[in-house]
Amino acid sequence: MLRDDLTASMKDAMRAKEKLKLTTVRLVLAAIKESDIAARGTDTADVDDDALVLGILSKMVKQRNDSIKAYEEGGRCELAEQERAEIVIIQEFLPKQMSEDEITAACKAAVTELGATGLKDIGRCMGVLKGKHAGEMDFAKASVTIKGLLS
Repeated sequence: MLRDDLTASMKDAMRAKEKLKLTTVRLVLAAIKESDIAARGTDTADVDDDALVLGILSKMVKQRNDSIKAYEEGGRCELAEQERAEIVIIQEFLPKQMSEDEITAACKAAVTELGATGLKDIGRCMGVLKGKHAGEMDFAKASVTIKGLLS
């Protein structure tokens, strides 16, 4: 389980006195705990725990990419570098990301599977992709690819 991997990584970072890795993993664990607290009282028994953690990790990478862009526009290169370092640490726990060719192939397969014909089917195609490739695909790129296939 990813939670166990994260906890073990946090302990290893403590022992090795890797300050950046320790703080980043703690941030991830805090985000997971926050998600658990928000989910109390709702029916989330059918949600796979690893899928939930992968979603949180992907969201954190996206947030950091947005921060990098803002820091670079503001001339704060040192903060952008720190965000890049955090992304590298977070990506250690994500599955290998799909290449452009793999994304295109997966998009074509989803369009064929659903028999999608027009732009109105983009949402259905994205739903299939998110179900099959959570955490390993850049869905922004996939959306553009599907849009190109259906237009």
